[in-house]
Amino acid sequence: MKRSLNPKKFFTPEEETQILAAIQEAEQKTSGEVRVHLVKHCWGDVYEEAVKIFEKIGMTQTAERNGVLIYLALKNHQFAVIGDIGIHEKVPPNFWGKIRDAMQDDFHKGDFAKGLIDGIHTCGAELARFFPRRVEDKNELADQISRG
Repeated sequence: MKRSLNPKKFFTPEEETQILAAIQEAEQKTSGEVRVHLVKHCWGDVYEEAVKIFEKIGMTQTAERNGVLIYLALKNHQFAVIGDIGIHEKVPPNFWGKIRDAMQDDFHKGDFAKGLIDGIHTCGAELARFFPRRVEDKNELADQISRG
């Protein structure tokens, strides 16, 4: 299937529903927050652009500073997975590599929804080890896919 590079049309409605369900499922295991952001084109370094978006969409506003952003630059065929300072203080060095690897094989096959869902599930499982969900936890950030 040829995909549109328009961030609003990249995923089918069914795929978007599955991605949002994966975010909600992942966040049931952890106090961490997971967001996805799509852009058509990244004009600079993908990691640096992801950091800018991370701050712009309020990812630093979680109580435990444990938000994760999965940033996809569609035309560039690049992505970044970044987390807030609270995560960096607790996780082992291979933490981000596990998440990236969970996604990359599917992305190379053109199965972007599956890759993203796998990455989200890996985020949830890994975050649960360091930031387990507590009874008083609430959803601090919207689960929708943001676009730029």
